[in-house]
Amino acid sequence: MSILAWIILGLLAGFIGSKLVNKQGEGMFLDIILGVVGAVVGGWLFNKFGAVGVTGLNFYSLLVAVIGAVVVLLIYHALRRAA
Repeated sequence: MSILAWIILGLLAGFIGSKLVNKQGEGMFLDIILGVVGAVVGGWLFNKFGAVGVTGLNFYSLLVAVIGAVVVLLIYHALRRAA
């Protein structure tokens, strides 16, 4: 996937994940960063459980990225509250 596709997927996944986790976004830049990290984490998690990770800019990859973004956001909020 191109960098632009990763940014678009990350923005969408970060935005949706932020809405699911805390009902408000973290800001566009942080949503993109957490979304891209979430896409990587989601792909890694899906591969660990025997499923296919991120395959391109499609609905399945968005679902994988959102699940990863939710995991990353839950960890991010837990660490932020602990500090």
